[in-house]
Amino acid sequence: MNPLTVRQRDTATGPVLHVAGDLDFDQAPELRGRLDRLALSPGQCLVLDLSGLAFCDSSGITALLAARQHAMAAGADIVLAAVPANLLRVLTVVGLDQVFTLRPDSSAAS
Repeated sequence: MNPLTVRQRDTATGPVLHVAGDLDFDQAPELRGRLDRLALSPGQCLVLDLSGLAFCDSSGITALLAARQHAMAAGADIVLAAVPANLLRVLTVVGLDQVFTLRPDSSAAS
């Protein structure tokens, strides 16, 4: 098991959260709690950089959907960046690639 780490970097367009480790049933609440405390302003863009994500189960996907709801409630956008191939495949199969904006990396957010 890889511990979940979430590092925040603030940019001119909004916060970038670098999510690394396992986003699973045990650790998804940590990301959700972090998002609940994250202040977003209308027009900002929340970027979740998933380049360090080792594993994501359904609880992790639910946390990503909660992040989307949090951003939308604030009038902000959300982008998933550097989505690992295995997670991208799951997102595509369940149609969430049509719900999230996906980017190959978070460099556009700097």
